[in-house]
Amino acid sequence: MATRLGLGLPQMRHYSIGRDVPDVARAAEQIGYDSLWVFERALFPDPATQGLYGIEGLPWPDSYRHVADPLVTLALAASATERAELGSSVLVAPLHQPFQLAKALASVDAASGGRLIAGFGTGWSLDEYAAAGIRPFEERGQVLDEIIEVCRAVWGPDPVRYEGRLTKIASAAVGPKPVRPIPVLLAAGNKRALRRLVDHADGWLPVATGAEQLAAQWRQVQDLAAERGRTEPLRLVLRANSVLSAEPHTGSDRRPFQGDADQIVEDLAAHAAAGAQEIIVELQTSARDAEHLKDIAAEVHEKARAAGV
Repeated sequence: MATRLGLGLPQMRHYSIGRDVPDVARAAEQIGYDSLWVFERALFPDPATQGLYGIEGLPWPDSYRHVADPLVTLALAASATERAELGSSVLVAPLHQPFQLAKALASVDAASGGRLIAGFGTGWSLDEYAAAGIRPFEERGQVLDEIIEVCRAVWGPDPVRYEGRLTKIASAAVGPKPVRPIPVLLAAGNKRALRRLVDHADGWLPVATGAEQLAAQWRQVQDLAAERGRTEPLRLVLRANSVLSAEPHTGSDRRPFQGDADQIVEDLAAHAAAGAQEIIVELQTSARDAEHLKDIAAEVHEKARAAGV
Protein backbone atom coordinates (compact mmCIF):
# COMPACT_ATOMS: atom_id res chain seq x y z
CA MET A 1 0.00 0.00 0.00
CA ALA A 2 1.39 3.41 -1.00
CA THR A 3 2.44 5.77 1.76
CA ARG A 4 0.00 8.64 2.21
CA LEU A 5 1.47 12.01 1.26
CA GLY A 6 0.54 15.34 2.81
CA LEU A 7 1.53 18.89 1.88
CA GLY A 8 2.18 21.86 4.14
CA LEU A 9 -0.09 24.81 3.32
CA PRO A 10 1.33 28.31 2.68
CA GLN A 11 1.28 30.38 5.89
CA MET A 12 4.36 32.59 5.62
CA ARG A 13 5.01 36.22 4.70
CA HIS A 14 5.61 35.71 0.98
CA TYR A 15 2.13 34.26 0.48
CA SER A 16 -1.25 36.00 0.29
CA ILE A 17 -3.17 33.93 2.80
CA GLY A 18 -6.71 34.62 1.57
CA ARG A 19 -5.83 33.94 -2.06
CA ASP A 20 -3.00 31.39 -1.88
CA VAL A 21 -4.27 28.98 0.79
CA PRO A 22 -7.45 28.01 -1.13
CA ASP A 23 -5.53 27.99 -4.41
CA VAL A 24 -2.73 25.74 -3.16
CA ALA A 25 -5.15 23.51 -1.23
CA ARG A 26 -7.31 22.99 -4.31
CA ALA A 27 -4.30 22.29 -6.51
CA ALA A 28 -2.73 19.88 -4.00
CA GLU A 29 -5.94 17.87 -3.84
CA GLN A 30 -6.06 17.71 -7.64
CA ILE A 31 -2.40 16.63 -7.76
CA GLY A 32 -3.30 13.74 -5.47
CA TYR A 33 -2.08 14.72 -2.01
CA ASP A 34 -3.96 12.84 0.67
CA SER A 35 -3.79 15.55 3.32
CA LEU A 36 -3.03 19.24 3.90
CA TRP A 37 -1.28 20.56 7.00
CA VAL A 38 -0.60 23.66 9.03
CA PHE A 39 1.79 24.51 11.86
CA GLU A 40 1.74 27.12 14.59
CA ARG A 41 4.22 29.89 15.36
CA ALA A 42 2.48 32.56 17.41
CA LEU A 43 5.19 35.23 17.46
CA PHE A 44 8.83 36.06 16.76
CA PRO A 45 10.66 37.62 19.72
CA ASP A 46 12.84 40.49 18.53
CA PRO A 47 15.44 40.54 19.94
CA ALA A 48 15.39 36.81 20.62
CA THR A 49 15.29 35.88 24.31
CA GLN A 50 16.11 32.21 23.71
CA GLY A 51 17.41 30.10 20.85
CA LEU A 52 15.32 28.11 18.41
CA TYR A 53 13.78 25.06 20.14
CA GLY A 54 15.20 26.49 23.36
CA ILE A 55 18.76 25.72 22.21
CA GLU A 56 21.10 28.52 23.23
CA GLY A 57 22.66 30.37 20.30
CA LEU A 58 20.51 28.70 17.62
CA PRO A 59 18.84 31.54 15.64
CA TRP A 60 15.16 31.60 14.76
CA PRO A 61 14.57 31.44 10.98
CA ASP A 62 13.36 34.71 9.53
CA SER A 63 10.36 32.89 8.04
CA TYR A 64 8.91 32.63 11.58
CA ARG A 65 8.36 36.39 11.66
CA HIS A 66 5.02 36.02 9.90
CA VAL A 67 2.99 32.80 10.22
CA ALA A 68 -0.76 32.82 9.65
CA ASP A 69 -3.07 31.39 12.32
CA PRO A 70 -3.39 27.62 11.83
CA LEU A 71 -7.15 27.39 12.42
CA VAL A 72 -7.92 30.22 10.00
CA THR A 73 -5.67 28.54 7.44
CA LEU A 74 -7.43 25.20 7.89
CA ALA A 75 -10.84 26.84 7.52
CA LEU A 76 -9.74 28.42 4.23
CA ALA A 77 -8.47 25.06 2.99
CA ALA A 78 -11.66 23.30 4.09
CA SER A 79 -13.75 25.64 1.95
CA ALA A 80 -11.66 24.91 -1.16
CA THR A 81 -11.38 21.11 -0.96
CA GLU A 82 -13.59 18.04 -0.81
CA ARG A 83 -11.43 14.98 -0.17
CA ALA A 84 -8.07 15.71 1.49
CA GLU A 85 -7.72 15.42 5.25
CA LEU A 86 -6.82 18.63 7.08
CA GLY A 87 -4.35 18.48 9.94
CA SER A 88 -2.14 20.45 12.30
CA SER A 89 1.50 19.51 12.73
CA VAL A 90 1.49 20.90 15.22
CA LEU A 91 -0.89 23.16 17.05
CA VAL A 92 0.79 24.37 20.26
CA ALA A 93 -2.29 23.46 22.24
CA PRO A 94 -1.41 24.98 25.67
CA LEU A 95 -1.32 28.44 24.07
CA HIS A 96 -5.10 28.12 23.65
CA GLN A 97 -8.02 28.25 26.06
CA PRO A 98 -9.19 24.60 26.17
CA PHE A 99 -12.93 25.04 25.67
CA GLN A 100 -12.61 27.55 22.83
CA LEU A 101 -10.02 25.38 21.10
CA ALA A 102 -12.23 22.30 21.33
CA LYS A 103 -15.19 24.20 19.90
CA ALA A 104 -13.14 25.74 17.08
CA LEU A 105 -11.73 22.36 16.05
CA ALA A 106 -15.21 20.83 16.06
CA SER A 107 -16.40 23.66 13.84
CA VAL A 108 -13.56 23.11 11.33
CA ASP A 109 -14.33 19.40 11.25
CA ALA A 110 -18.03 20.09 10.67
CA ALA A 111 -17.22 22.62 7.94
CA SER A 112 -14.94 20.14 6.16
CA GLY A 113 -17.37 17.24 6.32
CA GLY A 114 -15.30 15.28 8.84
CA ARG A 115 -11.73 15.65 7.56
CA LEU A 116 -9.87 17.19 10.51
CA ILE A 117 -6.84 15.72 12.30
CA ALA A 118 -5.93 17.48 15.56
CA GLY A 119 -2.16 17.34 15.94
CA PHE A 120 -1.03 18.80 19.27
CA GLY A 121 2.33 19.65 20.80
CA THR A 122 3.51 21.56 23.86
CA GLY A 123 5.94 23.88 22.06
CA TRP A 124 9.14 25.34 23.44
CA SER A 125 8.91 29.16 23.25
CA LEU A 126 8.80 30.94 26.61
CA ASP A 127 7.74 34.14 24.84
CA GLU A 128 4.71 32.47 23.26
CA TYR A 129 3.57 31.15 26.63
CA ALA A 130 3.98 34.58 28.22
CA ALA A 131 1.97 36.21 25.43
CA ALA A 132 -0.83 33.61 25.51
CA GLY A 133 -1.28 33.96 29.26
CA ILE A 134 -3.10 30.64 29.75
CA ARG A 135 -0.69 28.99 32.21
CA PRO A 136 3.10 29.13 32.77
CA PHE A 137 5.43 27.19 30.49
CA GLU A 138 6.26 24.80 33.34
CA GLU A 139 2.63 23.59 33.40
CA ARG A 140 2.40 22.87 29.67
CA GLY A 141 2.02 19.11 30.10
CA GLN A 142 -0.82 19.48 32.58
CA VAL A 143 -2.57 21.96 30.29
CA LEU A 144 -2.24 19.60 27.31
CA ASP A 145 -3.73 16.78 29.39
CA GLU A 146 -6.75 18.95 30.18
CA ILE A 147 -7.11 20.11 26.59
CA ILE A 148 -7.33 16.51 25.37
CA GLU A 149 -9.96 15.73 28.03
CA VAL A 150 -11.97 18.88 27.24
CA CYS A 151 -11.86 18.11 23.51
CA ARG A 152 -13.17 14.58 24.07
CA ALA A 153 -15.96 15.95 26.27
CA VAL A 154 -16.97 18.82 23.96
CA TRP A 155 -16.84 16.59 20.88
CA GLY A 156 -18.99 13.97 22.62
CA PRO A 157 -22.75 13.84 23.20
CA ASP A 158 -24.71 16.54 25.00
CA PRO A 159 -25.06 17.43 27.76
CA VAL A 160 -21.35 18.15 28.11
CA ARG A 161 -19.97 18.08 31.64
CA TYR A 162 -16.37 18.66 32.69
CA GLU A 163 -14.57 19.72 35.86
CA GLY A 164 -10.89 20.63 35.52
CA ARG A 165 -8.29 23.16 36.66
CA LEU A 166 -8.98 25.58 33.80
CA THR A 167 -12.34 24.43 32.48
CA LYS A 168 -15.62 23.92 34.29
CA ILE A 169 -18.72 22.92 32.34
CA ALA A 170 -21.63 22.14 34.64
CA SER A 171 -24.01 20.86 31.97
CA ALA A 172 -24.38 22.31 28.49
CA ALA A 173 -25.24 21.70 24.89
CA VAL A 174 -22.18 22.50 22.77
CA GLY A 175 -22.29 22.50 19.00
CA PRO A 176 -21.55 21.97 16.24
CA LYS A 177 -20.32 18.44 16.83
CA PRO A 178 -17.60 16.84 14.71
CA VAL A 179 -18.84 14.72 11.83
CA ARG A 180 -16.80 11.79 13.18
CA PRO A 181 -14.42 11.32 16.13
CA ILE A 182 -11.51 13.69 15.44
CA PRO A 183 -8.17 11.82 15.59
CA VAL A 184 -5.77 13.35 18.13
CA LEU A 185 -2.10 13.01 17.22
CA LEU A 186 0.74 14.13 19.48
CA ALA A 187 4.30 15.26 18.98
CA ALA A 188 6.10 13.39 21.76
CA GLY A 189 9.74 12.74 22.59
CA ASN A 190 10.38 12.28 26.30
CA LYS A 191 9.08 9.41 28.42
CA ARG A 192 6.20 11.35 29.99
CA ALA A 193 5.02 12.64 26.62
CA LEU A 194 5.23 9.17 25.10
CA ARG A 195 3.08 7.78 27.92
CA ARG A 196 0.50 10.48 27.15
CA LEU A 197 0.68 9.47 23.50
CA VAL A 198 0.05 5.76 24.01
CA ASP A 199 -2.58 6.30 26.73
CA HIS A 200 -4.64 9.13 25.25
CA ALA A 201 -3.90 9.76 21.55
CA ASP A 202 -4.54 8.16 18.19
CA GLY A 203 -1.14 8.69 16.65
CA TRP A 204 2.37 10.11 16.73
CA LEU A 205 3.67 13.21 14.91
CA PRO A 206 7.50 13.17 14.87
CA VAL A 207 9.76 15.39 12.77
CA ALA A 208 12.10 13.65 10.32
CA THR A 209 15.70 13.43 11.53
CA GLY A 210 16.73 10.26 9.73
CA ALA A 211 15.21 6.92 8.76
CA GLU A 212 17.24 4.81 11.19
CA GLN A 213 16.40 7.08 14.09
CA LEU A 214 12.71 7.02 13.16
CA ALA A 215 12.68 3.21 13.04
CA ALA A 216 14.30 2.99 16.48
CA GLN A 217 11.95 5.56 18.01
CA TRP A 218 8.90 3.86 16.47
CA ARG A 219 9.94 0.55 18.02
CA GLN A 220 10.18 2.30 21.39
CA VAL A 221 6.68 3.74 20.97
CA GLN A 222 5.25 0.37 20.02
CA ASP A 223 7.04 -1.37 22.90
CA LEU A 224 5.67 1.22 25.34
CA ALA A 225 2.17 0.78 23.91
CA ALA A 226 2.40 -2.99 24.45
CA GLU A 227 3.78 -2.48 27.95
CA ARG A 228 0.86 -0.22 28.86
CA GLY A 229 -1.72 -2.58 27.40
CA ARG A 230 -2.76 -0.58 24.37
CA THR A 231 -4.53 -2.71 21.76
CA GLU A 232 -5.58 -0.04 19.22
CA PRO A 233 -2.95 0.65 16.53
CA LEU A 234 -1.21 4.01 16.51
CA ARG A 235 -0.98 6.13 13.40
CA LEU A 236 2.52 7.40 12.47
CA VAL A 237 2.50 10.69 10.53
CA LEU A 238 5.98 12.09 9.85
CA ARG A 239 6.70 15.77 9.25
CA ALA A 240 9.45 16.27 6.65
CA ASN A 241 10.72 19.86 6.73
CA SER A 242 12.18 19.90 3.24
CA VAL A 243 14.76 22.17 1.62
CA LEU A 244 14.25 21.59 -2.10
CA SER A 245 16.84 22.80 -4.60
CA ALA A 246 17.05 22.66 -8.39
CA GLU A 247 20.36 20.80 -8.24
CA PRO A 248 21.27 17.77 -6.08
CA HIS A 249 23.04 18.34 -2.79
CA THR A 250 26.43 16.68 -3.16
CA GLY A 251 28.07 17.50 0.17
CA SER A 252 28.60 15.01 2.98
CA ASP A 253 26.62 17.33 5.27
CA ARG A 254 23.30 16.68 3.49
CA ARG A 255 20.46 16.36 5.97
CA PRO A 256 17.30 14.29 5.40
CA PHE A 257 14.93 15.96 2.94
CA GLN A 258 17.55 18.35 1.63
CA GLY A 259 18.44 18.42 -2.06
CA ASP A 260 16.67 18.07 -5.40
CA ALA A 261 13.37 16.29 -5.97
CA ASP A 262 15.02 12.93 -6.55
CA GLN A 263 16.85 13.16 -3.22
CA ILE A 264 13.64 14.18 -1.46
CA VAL A 265 11.94 11.11 -2.95
CA GLU A 266 14.81 8.85 -1.81
CA ASP A 267 14.26 10.12 1.72
CA LEU A 268 10.51 9.62 1.42
CA ALA A 269 11.10 5.97 0.48
CA ALA A 270 13.58 5.42 3.32
CA HIS A 271 11.29 6.93 5.97
CA ALA A 272 8.29 5.03 4.64
CA ALA A 273 10.28 1.80 4.99
CA ALA A 274 11.11 2.84 8.58
CA GLY A 275 7.41 2.87 9.48
CA ALA A 276 5.93 6.20 8.39
CA GLN A 277 2.39 5.55 7.19
CA GLU A 278 1.99 9.17 6.07
CA ILE A 279 4.59 11.86 5.37
CA ILE A 280 3.92 15.58 5.38
CA VAL A 281 6.12 17.23 2.75
CA GLU A 282 6.75 20.81 3.90
CA LEU A 283 7.92 22.86 0.92
CA GLN A 284 6.67 26.39 1.53
CA THR A 285 10.07 27.83 2.50
CA SER A 286 11.57 26.38 -0.70
CA ALA A 287 9.07 28.14 -2.97
CA ARG A 288 9.17 31.72 -4.26
CA ASP A 289 5.40 32.06 -4.36
CA ALA A 290 2.21 30.01 -4.61
CA GLU A 291 2.70 29.14 -8.29
CA HIS A 292 6.18 27.84 -7.58
CA LEU A 293 4.89 25.90 -4.55
CA LYS A 294 2.27 24.18 -6.69
CA ASP A 295 4.90 23.31 -9.32
CA ILE A 296 7.40 21.76 -6.90
CA ALA A 297 4.63 19.99 -4.97
CA ALA A 298 3.48 18.40 -8.23
CA GLU A 299 7.05 17.37 -9.14
CA VAL A 300 7.70 15.72 -5.77
CA HIS A 301 4.34 13.92 -5.78
CA GLU A 302 4.75 12.63 -9.34
CA LYS A 303 8.27 11.34 -8.72
CA ALA A 304 7.30 9.80 -5.37
CA ARG A 305 4.44 7.84 -6.89
CA ALA A 306 6.60 6.79 -9.85
CA ALA A 307 9.15 5.46 -7.34
CA GLY A 308 6.50 3.44 -5.56
CA VAL A 309 6.26 5.60 -2.46
